[in-house]
Amino acid sequence: MSAGRQDVHNSNVPALCQSCEARHNGMCGVLNADELLAFAKHTRVVRHGAGEELLSEGASITAYSNVMRGVVKLIKTLADGRRQIVGLQFAPDFVGRLYADESAVTAEAASDVELCRISKRALERMVASNPMLEGRLLKQALRDVDEAREWMVALGRKTASEKLASFLGQIGRHLDPMVAQDDRTLAFELPLTRAEIADFLGLTIGTVSRELSRLKRDGIIEIRSRRKIEIIDRQRLQQRSG
Repeated sequence: MSAGRQDVHNSNVPALCQSCEARHNGMCGVLNADELLAFAKHTRVVRHGAGEELLSEGASITAYSNVMRGVVKLIKTLADGRRQIVGLQFAPDFVGRLYADESAVTAEAASDVELCRISKRALERMVASNPMLEGRLLKQALRDVDEAREWMVALGRKTASEKLASFLGQIGRHLDPMVAQDDRTLAFELPLTRAEIADFLGLTIGTVSRELSRLKRDGIIEIRSRRKIEIIDRQRLQQRSG
């Protein structure tokens, strides 16, 4: 770490940033203490309950957000009103498209979420003067593109079993990336209902339920409740992902 960089727990760093678990891996991870102080003047923490709309498709973008906790689902709506979940965002993902005037998707809270919100004008002004911040946001955008391509493969080529295993693996990695680096089991609350999972994966609710039961029967997962899943064997889950 260079002398110009400050650790997140340094007293010069704003209290909000010190308590932010998503800070280091998000867009703020490239900012030093002075830059964080300037950044904090334009930000505020907002909280939304599961199901609340954060941003409407076609609405003017006046602010951006960084996910601090929880899961956000991205939705496209067809002309006849049908809706399709096209992506999920986790901490420390960036909600919104830099420099866009209108939102291309609807963003909804899939679970209770906590966001760090900054005005569009303030962030774009900071990006224009900070190449490292611009680079971090570009990397996040490219990662979103890569993940979208992976899901195109999953939806187009993978079997129902492979789709569900891939989905559970994605949730586990993003909700607790530190645990995902070792061999421990991993338990989490599903951010989507079974109907939403079916919609996201292009399956029926019955197929989702059957594949979950099959994973449980094979000793790969344990179903603790309707929404709580425990991955018992992550290596076998990865193999099931195709």
